[in-house]
Amino acid sequence: MNLPLLNASLNGTAGLLLIGGFIAIRAGKEKLHIRLMMFALLASAAFLISYGLHHLTGALTVKYAGPESWKTAYLVLLLTHTVLAAVVPFLAIRVAFLGIKGRREAHRKLARVTFPIWIYVSITGVLIYLVLYVWTNSWEIARAGI
Repeated sequence: MNLPLLNASLNGTAGLLLIGGFIAIRAGKEKLHIRLMMFALLASAAFLISYGLHHLTGALTVKYAGPESWKTAYLVLLLTHTVLAAVVPFLAIRVAFLGIKGRREAHRKLARVTFPIWIYVSITGVLIYLVLYVWTNSWEIARAGI
């Protein structure tokens, strides 16, 4: 199974669900918003499980091996993604909890912070996959043991 592709797909799916949930709430479709956001939370949880499995199975460590001119941008992308990804589960669970408990004002306030972070993490997760597995030969180099 191609776990990196699955991980990127789950990140992308979460991002699309988040955007759909945002559009739904702006349109006043609260029930649709709730469903989409819960599916986004499930997609992110599935990503965490898949990501953990990928690393627990002794997967190769893929290091950036693309053009030197891209390296700084890639490292900034990776650093910001990693730091923000570490807080998304806590923020997302708290926002969901507040919504479920009907604490609308607290839910809205935290969602305004959480949403852009979560979207950023979802998009950058896909970009990191593309950089390492599609746009550069990083994966081939790791697989060859070079």
